[in-house]
Amino acid sequence: MAYILTTDKLTKKYGDKVAAGNINIHVREGEIYGLIGRNGAGKTTIMRMISGLSRPTEGSYKIHGESGRGIGVLIESPGLYPNRSAFDNLKIKCIAMNCYSKQYVEELLRLVGLSDTGKKNAGSFSLGMRQRLGIALALTGDPKLIILDEPINGLDPQGIAEIRETLARLRDEKGITIMISSHILDELGKLADSYGIINNGELIDEFTNEDLEKRCGRYVTVNTDDNPRALELIASMGIRDAEPSGDKLRINECLDRTAEINKKLVENGLSVYELHTTNISLEDYYLSLTGGKRNA
Repeated sequence: MAYILTTDKLTKKYGDKVAAGNINIHVREGEIYGLIGRNGAGKTTIMRMISGLSRPTEGSYKIHGESGRGIGVLIESPGLYPNRSAFDNLKIKCIAMNCYSKQYVEELLRLVGLSDTGKKNAGSFSLGMRQRLGIALALTGDPKLIILDEPINGLDPQGIAEIRETLARLRDEKGITIMISSHILDELGKLADSYGIINNGELIDEFTNEDLEKRCGRYVTVNTDDNPRALELIASMGIRDAEPSGDKLRINECLDRTAEINKKLVENGLSVYELHTTNISLEDYYLSLTGGKRNA
């Protein structure tokens, strides 16, 4: 898959302070790329440079080989006319960008799930609805890439789910590439295809979902009333990569044999309290790299 965005040693300094240094990001066309990092790590600085809202001190970036073109942006709160409808807000921007038609605006509203808002003023929208309208504004002009800085911050669970569904629809229906930052890693892990981890202004890792699974893997967690005996029984089944893990057991192979393992343990008189496949989470991996607290 071709890259739609690359950066080359992208750097932003404020005096002697390096807000982001030597950033080399690679975003594939048609994917959702999650930018991860705690507050102040440099995520917004990077997004502002890529969006053309801030000039890099050093380095460069390219969108399909053309610097700074074809990008839609939603950084911080969307700039809305509160006394205008969603349709009118989009109409105003479309006219400014010379791309207005009633059908075009209606399609943008459909894509973000706001087709039924009618003449309701944007000022009375919920936070989630305002964010979705902001995404529609970012889509005006059909950019190849949209950049969204913390679009689910402050939303309730329903609002988060609506944004997640909207972004997945844009990727899957329109092939739009999305770069999104968020500190809610559980939600980002449900949505993104690739990730970059920013820590103290540096890009410390870049990986896909497939990479994450290969690096961290999956394993079977087992807990019984006699784990030493359970370990012996598991070994008797020809499963060699099993070991104690805290007060439980961890099996790193034969993940498709969980039913067989459970039957073996029960038939030998053990009470099985827990037996399930465990995936290493995005948050766990992030914390393993940064040594941070459970909040990106």
